[in-house]
Amino acid sequence: MNVNIQFKKGVLELCVLVLINRQDRYGYELAQAVSQHIEVAEGALYPLLRRLVNDGYCTTYLQESSEGPPRKYYKLSDTGRDYMKTLTNEWNSFVRSVANLIEEGTPNE
Repeated sequence: MNVNIQFKKGVLELCVLVLINRQDRYGYELAQAVSQHIEVAEGALYPLLRRLVNDGYCTTYLQESSEGPPRKYYKLSDTGRDYMKTLTNEWNSFVRSVANLIEEGTPNE
């Protein structure tokens, strides 16, 4: 098991919610934005987006594109925004706790 892959799976949902909160985005655009920070396969993104919509955290709408067929944009719902805030708080607490644990485990030299 690749631990780095497990880290990415755990944090991908939060990254996507944060990006959609900043502005409505379509799938490929989201994949590009996430990939600027963490490497992720585009195929991992679409099941997550479907789940976010099914759970009521996002809504979708179609918008015409000058570069091809209409694009499906994802928009955060009020419930999604609350969920993103909860996840962000939990993530920040988790990161602080792990950092503290690592620092406590470093032997004094």
